[in-house]
Amino acid sequence: QVQLVESGGGLVQAGGSLRLSCAASGSIFSINAMGWYRQAPGKQRELVAFITGGGSTNYADSVKGRFTISRDNAKNTVYLQMNSLKPEDTAVYHCNARITSSSYYIADYWGQGTQVTVSS
Repeated sequence: QVQLVESGGGLVQAGGSLRLSCAASGSIFSINAMGWYRQAPGKQRELVAFITGGGSTNYADSVKGRFTISRDNAKNTVYLQMNSLKPEDTAVYHCNARITSSSYYIADYWGQGTQVTVSS
């Protein structure tokens, strides 16, 4: 069984920073792309950033220049460094990863989500 566990959310003032972490565990053979999504109340879930197995990154226009995604393959962990936070960044942030299990089954997995609240 594969599991993703996020941490690092919280309450911060506008202009502040937070760092989210997401660790994958279980019967993992390899991890391909990893990403962060967010969902604000009353809105659809949207892609924030993703990083490929080779390290290429892509960001939503709304976070470019403020957020940085990175990964530590040795720890099966993806990070999201969020700087210059704005109230509109308030949402539940979910980690996603495409993982090949030790039985070579490929699937997308989701974390439970971590709340990020930015006060004005």
